[in-house]
Amino acid sequence: MKRAPTRAAQIAELTQLQTRLTRVLVVVAVVALTFTATNVTLFAIDHHISPWIAWLLDPMVAVALGAVLIVDGRLSEHGIDPSGWATALRWFAGLSTWVMNCWSSLWPKGTVFGVPSQVDPAGLVLHSIPPVLLIVLAEAITHYRRAILARIAELRSEVDSPRHAVDTVPVPSLSTPSDAQPLSPALIATPAAKPLAICGGQKVYPLAVPPPSTPGPEEAPEVPRLTADEALNVIRECWVMGDTIAEASRKSTRSSSYVHRVYQRLNGNDETTHQQAA
Repeated sequence: MKRAPTRAAQIAELTQLQTRLTRVLVVVAVVALTFTATNVTLFAIDHHISPWIAWLLDPMVAVALGAVLIVDGRLSEHGIDPSGWATALRWFAGLSTWVMNCWSSLWPKGTVFGVPSQVDPAGLVLHSIPPVLLIVLAEAITHYRRAILARIAELRSEVDSPRHAVDTVPVPSLSTPSDAQPLSPALIATPAAKPLAICGGQKVYPLAVPPPSTPGPEEAPEVPRLTADEALNVIRECWVMGDTIAEASRKSTRSSSYVHRVYQRLNGNDETTHQQAA
């Protein structure tokens, strides 16, 4: 039976997923801005910018957009929500790249600026895919980060919250009914006659009956033994809370050697998860 991952393992897995999303976004940003570098440079040259400096326009936008994407990812990993200026910068860099790429497809040479009337559909689609993809991916990953951070906070609160003790069957205390009738003096004064046993011949022997065994006042009632799954869940909770093996053995109604073996397996899984996270 496959064991469910611990909360610590789930937190480490979600943190790794968040880091991978940031890397994917940065890679897409680099590829998209590299694809649009030629069109942006030609756009600057067509508007009387020297070729010696026209190529600087696209790297300028790329560095600004890459910086906001990386910083947003790092802040999200620490639970810090970036301000609205970060969103404005992402949209401005993406839209400006889209406009410079699609300018020649919307307003070819010789046309007046205004409502596009001679649009090149193929060129518009071709030059719109990289910047629009980058903008939409950045916004989608922002929502992914918020969902991941909310789940991590929920798991950490479950780990930090105190665990309830194992439920046991309550044992009713011995009590004497208040309305019990007192014994009459005759019954108290007259001892009960012992039954006799005749063993043959002329001899009569008293019948010896051992007194019924009653639990002593210091004997603790036995706790019902938990099932295998219930005991394993209790041991896991004790391991998360840092309880000793003796305490986990008492709560799970299992031997200390069994609890020790389970603790070793949990410690091995936790070390493997931290090594993978590193």
